Parts: sequence; C-alpha cells; structure tokens
Amino acid sequence: MASFSLPKLCKIALFSLVLISMIALAAASFQFKVGGERGWTKPTGNESETYNEWATRNRFHVGDSLYFKYNNDSVLVVNHISYTNCSVSNPIFKFKDGDTVFQFDRYGFFYFISGERGHCKAGQKLIVRVMVHPAAIISPQPAPAPAPAPSPSPKDDGTDDGDGWDSFWGPPPQNSTIRLTVASYFMTALGGMLVIMYLLM
Repeated sequence: MASFSLPKLCKIALFSLVLISMIALAAASFQFKVGGERGWTKPTGNESETYNEWATRNRFHVGDSLYFKYNNDSVLVVNHISYTNCSVSNPIFKFKDGDTVFQFDRYGFFYFISGERGHCKAGQKLIVRVMVHPAAIISPQPAPAPAPAPSPSPKDDGTDDGDGWDSFWGPPPQNSTIRLTVASYFMTALGGMLVIMYLLM
C-alpha cells in the first residue's frame, strides 16, 4: 500500500472536499430556458402556453437562473407596478445582448417584461416566484391545520393574502422539479472522501 504523510493526506482531503463541494453546488442549481425552443419572443397567439403558464409548471429556487434567448428585443426586470402597466421607463435591470442569464439571488417574486414597444401588452411578460430552498428550512414545520373552505369568488387583483402566493396563481403545482439538496451532495462527497482516504492509508 502507498504510504502518505499526515500533511499530504490533509492536502488531498482539502482538495477533494473543495472539488466535490463545487460540483455539488453546480448540480444543485438549474437553468431554465424561457420560452423553450421559441425563446423570448412576442407572442403570436399560436403558442400552446403563455410565459406565466410555463412559470407555474416549474419550481424556482435561489441559485437557479433563467436563460433568455432573443433577437432584436430586450429583457427588463421591473417591479410589480411596471409589470402590470407594461412600463419600460424605470427598469431595475435592462438586458439587450440576445443571450441573457439572470440568476435568482433571493426568494420572492421577479417580474420580467420585453422592452420593445407593444410586446409586453401582447403578452411578452413573465412573473417568477422563487421559493425558499428546502435545505434552508431548519426548524420542523408544525402539523398543518385543516384547510378552510375555499372562498366562493377568489379575487384577482394581484394582492397577496399573506401566504406568499398571489391569489391569481392558485396553489403551487404538485409535480415540481425534484432536486437533491446540497446537504445530501455534501454527505455523499464526505463519504466518498473518507473511503478514498481509507484506501490510500
């Protein structure tokens, strides 16, 4: 068997841990292509779903990103009021490069519209709800209370009822993207590193 000194083993262990952690972090986040194959374009009316319908089918977490592919257009990150009014005058961010990647750095709602005249009013706009990643939840959740009876006519005014989910969207979809948490990647990496160290001793 190969004989290694303790400092050399520590260096190997540290290098392995850093490498595996980087791989785990990269694997824990996803990039979503907005609009699929058609990309970020002005809707023509022949699309099978709107951008917001697409967004409700997906689960977005902090660290995930959106990829916007477009020609002769732009992507504006705006607030709720600018989104509702299709106002391009005061964007938070403006992108015009044709290949935009926007990474979520917090949970909550993000609003995107096209910066081209008439595109937003035609439906080229998107609301994304970024969820708290399950690995970030530390304390156990209390048992859920019985669900109250649904109200006969839900309001559709874009206000939040305090649950973090706008009444417009309804409940989150049951079938969401399944992900392994960073903790499970880390534990797998740690176990693999221990096996390698044992074999090298």
